[in-house]
Amino acid sequence: MTDDANRTVLAFMAHPDDAEFLCGGTLIRLADAGWEIHIATITPGDCGTMTETPWAIAAIRTEEARRAAAMIGATYHCLDERDGFIVYDKPTLQKSLDLFRRVMPSLVFTLSPKDYMMDHQMTSLLARGASFLFGAPNASAVPLKEETHVPYLYYCDPVEGIDPFGHPVEPTTRIDISSQLEKKTEMLACHASQREWLRAHHGTDEYLDAMKRQSAMRGQEAGTAAAEAFVQHRGHPYPRDDILSELFGEKGLGVGG
Repeated sequence: MTDDANRTVLAFMAHPDDAEFLCGGTLIRLADAGWEIHIATITPGDCGTMTETPWAIAAIRTEEARRAAAMIGATYHCLDERDGFIVYDKPTLQKSLDLFRRVMPSLVFTLSPKDYMMDHQMTSLLARGASFLFGAPNASAVPLKEETHVPYLYYCDPVEGIDPFGHPVEPTTRIDISSQLEKKTEMLACHASQREWLRAHHGTDEYLDAMKRQSAMRGQEAGTAAAEAFVQHRGHPYPRDDILSELFGEKGLGVGG
């Protein structure tokens, strides 16, 4: 388990509302346990609209993200890349490294490398690259803090719990969020601008209900009313003990706490 001296978590996502949808309940539990919470998005969500200009919707969505983060005392960051155009390149990786240096997380959540859209997959790669390299002194001009280590890294459940080919993704960890579901819903509801966008572009009008269905699906697997699922990155040199299960339950179910 991570040193108690650094109880800092970074949810490193592509768009405003990704964290609230996929790991908001676990972030609530960590905040309640005394962790410092940071939520970052690579883009301001400037394509998430059918009616607004890029600048107008970016301002709306980043303000929604700040309000949602404030509900759990979290700090919101945005790297200000363009929605739909996230790439794993030198400039974006440098921005990511610099953010990791400023935050110095010991625990990182990011999007699945097997998610439904390329922005999510590229974000996953950027999180992996930055989490591995940010502790190297020469990787960034941002001052390196003492006791910087490769953090725990968890990939959030892909949307609907399936990969781009429709195959189920098997989690390593499920965290009970039954008691946090109401607050998670309130956090997600801060992103009101996305209801009309998703109805027009995705053909769905169930923004909050879709989140609840996914939470209920993973909860049923865990024997709880609602859960969030993750796949832990356990390759060299990342920590391999399941800190989330140690914090919130046994056998990866996160039951209790």
